[in-house]
Amino acid sequence: MTVQRRRIIKSSESGANDKKIKRGNSQRQEASSWRHNVSILMMLGAGGLVSWIYFTWTDDLTHTLVSSGEILTQPRVFIVDCSEDYKKYKLFTGCTPTKCGRAISDNVVTLEEARKLRRLAEQGLSLAGSDGGASILDLHSGALSMGEQFVNVYRYFKEQIRYVFTEEDFLLYSDVRGRIQKAIAETFGLDFSKMYLTKPTFFSRINSSSAKTTHDEYWHPHIDKETYGSFDYTSLLYLSDYGVDFGGGRFVFMDSSSNRTVEPRAGRVSFFSSGSENLHLVEKVNWGTRYAITVSFTCDPEFAIDNPSLP
Repeated sequence: MTVQRRRIIKSSESGANDKKIKRGNSQRQEASSWRHNVSILMMLGAGGLVSWIYFTWTDDLTHTLVSSGEILTQPRVFIVDCSEDYKKYKLFTGCTPTKCGRAISDNVVTLEEARKLRRLAEQGLSLAGSDGGASILDLHSGALSMGEQFVNVYRYFKEQIRYVFTEEDFLLYSDVRGRIQKAIAETFGLDFSKMYLTKPTFFSRINSSSAKTTHDEYWHPHIDKETYGSFDYTSLLYLSDYGVDFGGGRFVFMDSSSNRTVEPRAGRVSFFSSGSENLHLVEKVNWGTRYAITVSFTCDPEFAIDNPSLP
């Protein structure tokens, strides 16, 4: 769950990213001011409120790519120009991004499978959890948030793990991971066999509790390729519903012209190329609890990890 601070790189591309971040911060301040003004105008009556919105509201704050109320019968794909980021790394033909973008699908994982995976996350995170608002469970490395640090869930809880997780849980997790990989490969025209699962791949649980450490500060704008290095494609499988299970917590792509958001829905998969063409953040959760799985892929076999298994 750790979001590292991005390196400062003196280039036109990083300058553009800085402008995106500043624009996003400015827009969020405008949104806060707008909500404050609306609360005042509510006291003036509906007519005054509607007139004020009509003359002052602009649609350049955010655009919703897909709402939580929609059920996509076909993937929704948005192609964007690839950044220069990938040229800094070794080229892997058939995998290194040459077609970049972001996509959302409601057809990769069923609602029942999402519910089972959420129960897996709830059971694992019930063993501990962060003192702040963001907790993670990594079935691959065993990392589990506990207070203001991490423990290895397999070593710390030992035999108790067999009462928390089952072989069926891990089989479902691995099967879903494979389907997400296939969806990414088909969307971006990749060779499935040249993509590898990489770390960190983990469950996250986010609520509105105040941050205690930098691990809780999930809301900073960042670029996955810069933050982690190994990432070439990032995906999120949502396990809870925006507006029902939690408020805030939308996924935000920060483009030069505007922010573009994805509203989580249980079973929805969002995936994208991991370079600076997809600078992004997660909004702060302001009520409820948001569950998701981050599943990441690399083109470099040196950074590959295996599916998790019970010890």
